Amino acid sequence: MELQQLVDRIASEVTPGGAVADYIPALARIDPHAFGLAVATLDGEVFGAGQYDRPFSIQSISKAFTLALALAENDDVWSRVGREPSGSPFNSLVQLETEQGIPRNPFINAGAVVVTDHLGLGAADRLLEFLRQESGNPALDVDPEVAKSELEHSDRNRALAHFMASYGNMRNPVDVVLHEYVRQCSIAMSCADLARATLFLARHGVRNDGTRLLGVSGAKRVNAVMLTCGTYDAAGQFAYRVGLPGKSGVGGGIIAVVPGKCAICVWSPALDARGNSVAGVDALDRFTTLTGWSVF
Repeated sequence: MELQQLVDRIASEVTPGGAVADYIPALARIDPHAFGLAVATLDGEVFGAGQYDRPFSIQSISKAFTLALALAENDDVWSRVGREPSGSPFNSLVQLETEQGIPRNPFINAGAVVVTDHLGLGAADRLLEFLRQESGNPALDVDPEVAKSELEHSDRNRALAHFMASYGNMRNPVDVVLHEYVRQCSIAMSCADLARATLFLARHGVRNDGTRLLGVSGAKRVNAVMLTCGTYDAAGQFAYRVGLPGKSGVGGGIIAVVPGKCAICVWSPALDARGNSVAGVDALDRFTTLTGWSVF
């Protein structure tokens, strides 16, 4: 089946379900029935269906890219954050306390704050420039309404950051890091943008301009952490159903990687209880079932 026919079929079969993220008011107003799907092949060609060119807030999808940027510099970040699935909610304080300020992995909120702190001042602008280059869309930017809304409702993340600071696991002032973190999560991108921007992980670390961001091992490691930790405490179920490295965000997006073949982004803002898009997981399940493409 041709890829365009495939994405059209999937878009016609999935049914959005769940509820939008209402703890960030700017996200609570998004149409829960919206749906978009894009598949980008290694040469950058994009096959899309639904609202695949409509920008949305990438939220925690940003964490996959900030981890890659940190690892492109060095592996030092692993001294400050682990690589194991959390088995707990993405904003858990309890687990952070029992593990003395070292987050379980870079994709829960505490871990992503550490990675942002590790990248240092200007982390959000560095990420934005990288995403503009990889997506081929120089107009990408932070959604100021989402950023303001999220910053005004960031008490839990502020508590996580201060707790880590009490253990010496923060290098920069908490408020400065949280500002960077909120800005990176509030970048608005479409499924087509994100699918293109994720292609470097399908190319084993090679960017769209042919330069290398990560070595083969580095790309493998980012994909591995995405597979085991990328969908919060539902990573096992995601691996079981989809069988691909993936990273979700509470804006309703999910990116997924088929190494050596393509990158995928699906968006539907209605979420399950664990913060993952219901229709998004269903669409990716159908994609791997119909194509037979999986890392297993």
